[in-house]
Amino acid sequence: MRKSGVNQSEYIKSIAIIGVLFFIFGFVTWLNGILIPYLKIACELNNFESLLVAFAFYISYFIMALPSSWVLKKTGFKKGMMLGLLVMAVGTLLFIPAAKTRIYFIFLAGLFIMGVGLSILQTASNPYIIIIGPIESAAKRISIMGICNKIAGALAPLILSYFILHDGDSLVEKLKSLDAAQKAIELNVLASRVIGPYLLMTVILAGLAIMVRFSSLPEIDEQSEDVENGDKSGEKKNIFQYPHLWFGVVALFVYVGVEVIAGDTIIRYGNSLGIELSIAKNFTSLTLVAMIVGYLAGIFLIPKIISQRKALIISAVTGILFTIIAVSVSGFYSVLFIALLGLANALVWPAIWPLALDGLGEHTKTGSALLIMAIAGGATLPLIYGKIADAFSTQQAYWICVPCYIIILIFALWGYKLGKKVISD
Repeated sequence: MRKSGVNQSEYIKSIAIIGVLFFIFGFVTWLNGILIPYLKIACELNNFESLLVAFAFYISYFIMALPSSWVLKKTGFKKGMMLGLLVMAVGTLLFIPAAKTRIYFIFLAGLFIMGVGLSILQTASNPYIIIIGPIESAAKRISIMGICNKIAGALAPLILSYFILHDGDSLVEKLKSLDAAQKAIELNVLASRVIGPYLLMTVILAGLAIMVRFSSLPEIDEQSEDVENGDKSGEKKNIFQYPHLWFGVVALFVYVGVEVIAGDTIIRYGNSLGIELSIAKNFTSLTLVAMIVGYLAGIFLIPKIISQRKALIISAVTGILFTIIAVSVSGFYSVLFIALLGLANALVWPAIWPLALDGLGEHTKTGSALLIMAIAGGATLPLIYGKIADAFSTQQAYWICVPCYIIILIFALWGYKLGKKVISD
């Protein structure tokens, strides 16, 4: 049992507070699904340009992964969480001048700052939820946090679309008949719709920061964590001597890329197939619901029925099949199989992490930082999707997912055991 020095009452309160923070992670992250088609209209962008939304948000993880660890050493977990929330509030506040000027770069700057705050918050909250209680029940706590995250992710695009794209179809048609001056006026009005929601988010984030600062969250010592299954021989002196970790970083990089592609492009994809925005705006939530189903299945199936590695194999194969079907059929059925990639993606993140970190011992924290940096896959792969979509079609662009799932499959079959002795499961 992990000794965190936390009594039962503090433990329950801490779980509740961190649950709220994981809800915030999911809510803020999956707003991008509706922001991409919204900003594509408001700022008159092509597919590639609109997907800079994902790039600006996710590249912050690559930049901030290692600095976040340094920040938390200086602040501690509790103040670090508060700092992350306040930085996110600065990012949401920046949406106000962005909307008033309709300058795309300012929107991207706001998203980047939100991502910076979120990377600090995630770097603090993810290990905290493990350390706060007994190691034997850590998986249960992580599962609860995952459900909080994905439920928020399903709700976020629905709520924001209600405020900013409730009349998307009629607005797009109206814009086609306007001259340049009238069109600019309408687009300015459209851009201003985000001011209210993002001002409210700023207030909520600042309020949560104050709540965390004065909450009963105990400050616990991460250094007390015992690292099990580490290299005891002393033969491996640096992080470069763990090839299975580096393969895991690559696998996580492509995974986050396909997860973001599935969730953040599906609204625009449905609309490009002729599906009205009033319907298509719900598609990101459909993807997240599929992920929740997969997450729940994992809670019941792993490890009693299947191991995490076998779950990863099934996920990769399913992802390949669903992608091939999605690019082979037409209309709503194609959109449905893109949404079902959420089901294929659900168990990939929790499966890659333990396989990649297994046996790292004293290098575990550095390995974790590298895996956080791999979230940059969500910044780069959607841009490649956008380029292919502009050059060919939004449907054929999904072929990019197939080699990504193949890389994940190779890691699950072979890459996870590179450079180490593994007992087959």
